[in-house]
Amino acid sequence: MQGFTTCLWFENQAEEAARFYTSVFRNSRIGGITRYGDSGAKASGRPKGSVMTVEFEAAGQKFMGLNGGPEFKFSEAISLMVNCENQEEIDEYWAKLSAGGREGVCGWLTDKYGLSWQVVPAELTRMMQDKDDPARSERVMAAILTMKKLDLETLRRAFRGEESAVGAAR
Repeated sequence: MQGFTTCLWFENQAEEAARFYTSVFRNSRIGGITRYGDSGAKASGRPKGSVMTVEFEAAGQKFMGLNGGPEFKFSEAISLMVNCENQEEIDEYWAKLSAGGREGVCGWLTDKYGLSWQVVPAELTRMMQDKDDPARSERVMAAILTMKKLDLETLRRAFRGEESAVGAAR
């Protein structure tokens, strides 16, 4: 097996979206682009010569954007997680990905193409799975529930049990 490639269905903006995502993330590139020929255009109702698929990598992950028409839309049932090393990365990716989209709660957002993202600190998993003191995880969860964009220092204070953490979200 050669691994997985995530296929993202767009109405007609696969190439635009691929160029956007590769501009947001380091270690990214556009790959091959296929166009609708006679058979594909006839079967899909898409214009002959228009972009059918765009292969791209974003942050080293493989994707294929497909211009398939308006039949299917993205939903929050699937999201991509951006695991950030520090608050600067959280701020950077939150600003870029939410531009033209919609901010959600608990570190979630929907970008301008309708794709859902979770912009989270990489250490969040460790905080949420603390087996030594489950109260730490509970405090972190309580803090997350007060936030849109996650504030790493507030989460760390919640994890340590500092009273000022809950409700101090950005």
